[in-house]
Amino acid sequence: MTDHRGTRNAEQPLPERVTGWGDRFVGPDEDPRGDGGFDGERATLVGYLRNQRLTLELKCAGLDAEALARRAVPPSNMSLLGLVRHLAGVEQYWFREALAGRPEPRHYRAGENPDADFDDAVADPEAVADAWRTWRAEVDFAERFVAAAPDLAVTGQHDGEPIALREVLVHLIEEYARHNGHADLLRERIDGRIGQ
Repeated sequence: MTDHRGTRNAEQPLPERVTGWGDRFVGPDEDPRGDGGFDGERATLVGYLRNQRLTLELKCAGLDAEALARRAVPPSNMSLLGLVRHLAGVEQYWFREALAGRPEPRHYRAGENPDADFDDAVADPEAVADAWRTWRAEVDFAERFVAAAPDLAVTGQHDGEPIALREVLVHLIEEYARHNGHADLLRERIDGRIGQ
C-alpha cells in the first residue's frame, strides 16, 4: 500500500529479488543495448550514452503509474518517474541551453521549487505519458544536435564558461550512470527485479 506521494507504507512486505535472465535485467535477445565495440571517440561517447538512456527505459518498463511514482526509501523524494522528469530537464539544459544557446523554462521546475521534477511526480497515467514524451523529445533534440556537430570540440556556455560537446557527452554518461544506479534500487524495491 502506498500513500498519495507514492511512499510505500511500512507494513507492506518487501518483494523477493528476481532476475530476468541469469544476472541480467532482460535476456540477451531482448536487450536493446550494445556491448561496446564502438569505432572512434564520437561513436564511443554516443554509444555509451545511448546505452545509458536505454537502461533508464528498461528499468521503468512494465510498471504502472503508481509503481513509477513510488518513493522507495523515505524520506527521499526520488522515484523512477521523478528520474525520467529530472533527466528530461538535464537533457534540455545541456543540449538546448548550454550547447545550442536556446534557453527555455526548465521542464518540471515549479516556481521556487528546484526539486519539482521529483516532488511533483505523481501516480497519474497522464503525468507518466507527459514525462516520457518530454524526455524523448529532449533526447531526440540532443541526438540531432550531436549528429549535426562538425566535431566534438563544438563549444557552448555553462556558468559563463566555455564547455565542449565531448565534455557534455561524458557528463551525461556520468549523470545517467549515477541515476541508473538509483533506478536499480528503486526497481528492486518495487517488484524485486534486479540485474544490469
